[in-house]
Amino acid sequence: MRLHVGCAMWTHARWPGRFLPEQLPAGERLRSYATWCDAVEGNTTFYATPTRSTVESWARQTAPDFRFVVKLPKTITHERRLTGIEEDLHFFLDAIEPLGPRAHALWVQLPGSFAPADLGVLAAFLRRLPRSHRYAVEVRHRAFFEDERSERLLERVLAAVDAEWVPFDTTTLFQSPPTSDAERDAWTKKPRVPRRTRALTAHPIVRYLGRDAESRTVEGWQAWLETVTEWLREGRSPTFFLHTPDNADAPQLARAFHEAVRTRLPELAPLPEPEPMDPLTLF
Repeated sequence: MRLHVGCAMWTHARWPGRFLPEQLPAGERLRSYATWCDAVEGNTTFYATPTRSTVESWARQTAPDFRFVVKLPKTITHERRLTGIEEDLHFFLDAIEPLGPRAHALWVQLPGSFAPADLGVLAAFLRRLPRSHRYAVEVRHRAFFEDERSERLLERVLAAVDAEWVPFDTTTLFQSPPTSDAERDAWTKKPRVPRRTRALTAHPIVRYLGRDAESRTVEGWQAWLETVTEWLREGRSPTFFLHTPDNADAPQLARAFHEAVRTRLPELAPLPEPEPMDPLTLF
């Protein structure tokens, strides 16, 4: 029984001295983060495919059971909209190969304009992908959440290749007006779609966005505690990503969510102990 938790990144301007040691070299930050969380979203790959040497560094810093959910480049998903992408896809798959089993899922995040009418394109794209990877798809067009026929059609496309539907739960953010600059920025950028809690595969992935106030974030994840606990009881192996608008406390909150699930399921394997902020001395 294993629940993996993580954040949208493994380094942040407000983490050194709190979650990561001060003055930690860039090539060691992921290793330190991995003592707090055992999963991370691979958002940087959306903007550029990394070099193999960079990915080799990621692999060296993490255990084989650490989970990367790696986002496909925007040239594939947003600019070319899944067509004519063979060369870019081959280049991307070759670059992330050093991750090995750490590449938990390849994440196909689609633009909000990708509508039910485009499902044929998605189905053809998913059928061409190598079966050596697990895949997860995030959609943002409201019809997939509000029209039952569109929802079922998408589920059928995903089920045909055992791909997961990644929900991005922003309902807590949009429950009330923003109260900080980071929340106001998130209001203009994040998708406003209903919460979805149905898992399609044995490896569901959740992206949850809370608020900058810890109490509001914890209040908003209560429904996910029940859902994730039930998934674990069913034998599924979920991954839960914790976001807040400023992400200043995200590693701590991710661990708190994991611990809250453990209070319901004591047999759940614990997270690793975070590495100390300061080196140990004899005096």
